[in-house]
Formats: sequence, C-alpha cells, structure tokens
Amino acid sequence: MKNIYNLSPSHPHRLALGSFIEEYTNRVHILSFHPETLSLSPHPSLSFDHPYPPTKLMFHPRKPSPSSSSDLLATSGDYLRLWDVRENSVEPLSLFNNSKTSEFCAPLTSFDWNDIDHNRIGTSSIDTTCTIWDIERTVVETQLIAHDKEVYDIAWGEARVFASVSADGSVRIFDLRDKEHSTIIYESPHPDTPLLRLAWNKQDLRYMATILMDSNKVVILDIRSPTTPVAELERHRGSVNAIAWAPHSSTHICSAGDDTQALIWELPTLAAPTGIDPMCMYSAGCEINQLQWSAAQPDWIAIAFANKVQLLKV
Repeated sequence: MKNIYNLSPSHPHRLALGSFIEEYTNRVHILSFHPETLSLSPHPSLSFDHPYPPTKLMFHPRKPSPSSSSDLLATSGDYLRLWDVRENSVEPLSLFNNSKTSEFCAPLTSFDWNDIDHNRIGTSSIDTTCTIWDIERTVVETQLIAHDKEVYDIAWGEARVFASVSADGSVRIFDLRDKEHSTIIYESPHPDTPLLRLAWNKQDLRYMATILMDSNKVVILDIRSPTTPVAELERHRGSVNAIAWAPHSSTHICSAGDDTQALIWELPTLAAPTGIDPMCMYSAGCEINQLQWSAAQPDWIAIAFANKVQLLKV
C-alpha cells in the first residue's frame, strides 16, 4: 500500500493519507500530529472509503482560522471530489464530472488548488487535457488539450497561470487570458521520456522542478531561460518519485525516491548545473513514494513508504 497525503493549513497538525491498492475500494484517513509528544493519532470517525486509489489529496489552502472547526479536502481519482472534514465526520460535498455523454470520465492523474484564487482547482488527466474548475459554482471554467499524450501533473504559478507535464516529455505553461497558446519551457533530452511530477517554487516563481520517468535526476528550470535546465540534481541512486519546494525558502527543495533516500538541497544563487550535493539526507529503509513539505509547519516534512508515514524534523 502506498500512501499519499497532504497537511492541512487551517488545522496545521492534521494530515490526510490515502491508500494505494489496485482495487475499487480504497481508504482515506485523517491523522493528528502532536508536536509535544512527537506522535500521530488516527481519527476512526474521519476515515472513509474512496473509489479507486486517490492520485492526490489536498486541503483547502486557506490560512489558519481558529474559528473554523472543519476542513475542505479535495481528492482526485476517477473524478475530482470535495469533502467536508468536520470534527467527528466526513461528508461528501461535490463530485466534478465534465463528461457530457457518459457517466464515466478519463482518470485524473493529479490536481492543484490555486492558492491565490481559492475557487479554482486545475486537474490533469490521461486524456491529454487540463481542466480548470470553478468549485464554488461546480462548473468548468475551461478545458484545454494541453499535451500530445497523457498529462501527469499540474501546478499553479499565479491566479491565471499554470504549468503541466506529460508523457510527451514537455513542460508547458498556460495563461488563462490567452487560452490558444502555451509556452514549452523544457523537453526531455530523450524524445518522449515522460515527465512525472512538477513543482513550482512559490517563493520565487521564476523556478520550477520536474522529474523524468526512471531517472535519478531532479531537473531545475528557470522560466526565463527555456529549454536548458539551470541545475540537475543527480545524487539519488534510484528513480526519483517526489519533489517539494520549501514553503518558506526559495533556495531549498526536497526529493525522495527508490533509493530510500529523502534529500534536501540548497541551490546556489549562481547557476551551477552540475556537482551540487544535498545538504542533508534521511534513509527510510524502503522506497519512498511521496513527500509533502508542510506550509503550515515548515519545520516538518512528511514522507510515505510501504504502509508507513513518517514526519521528519528539518
């Protein structure tokens, strides 16, 4: 079982985890982290069934609100779904389906919640499209044929600007104010090598990171200089599975992979394409499938491997 999770900014000690089992019935669990005792405790009443494995989970990106007792959680899989996570229950709120001719839709590979315009969520799909949803009105704002092959990840940069990566091996940037055009800022050095994940540096929007299928590299891009990476981080000894920029620093990024290692890198202020070493590392003893750097608690990074989740103090 592989866990995928997110940490809640409105309840900064709350985590969501999803199972990854190759069958219809999967589960999502909500856990509480207690920094005083350094322990995690489950909430059985907040555990619920999820159709198919969730490809991503993400809490509403709002800032902490002491007066709010509930969280809004989004999940992707066969559809985009919203859930109301209350103190002692979880209630389904919305199911987003853009298919006009069928009750079925192409599976969603990922999504990202716009942290500037909270009414927007962008989803990526194996049908080559990215869909921008207005979640308040539960309607599609726009749907774009984004790539030539499956789209594997999507990330917002600004309120109207997002980027995506695909099995066609490209990173493309889209602006909702000019939907007819996109900008290709990177293509795999080997034709059609899929790009699996994308992370946009929210502290410095000039930079983003991506990873290639079956590659030990983390590719760092500067959108001002398309096509050529400004750095390639190559110290993993196995395929990289997950990346996350530090939420409080423009020069730090964490990566994790099949070599059981979670590595934190400090990027130099001047371009240094090769030879960068990680500043610290952690070995989980098993292939790490996912990681999340908490925006609400930036001293903590969560990693998921096998059937476990661990929190690492930075």
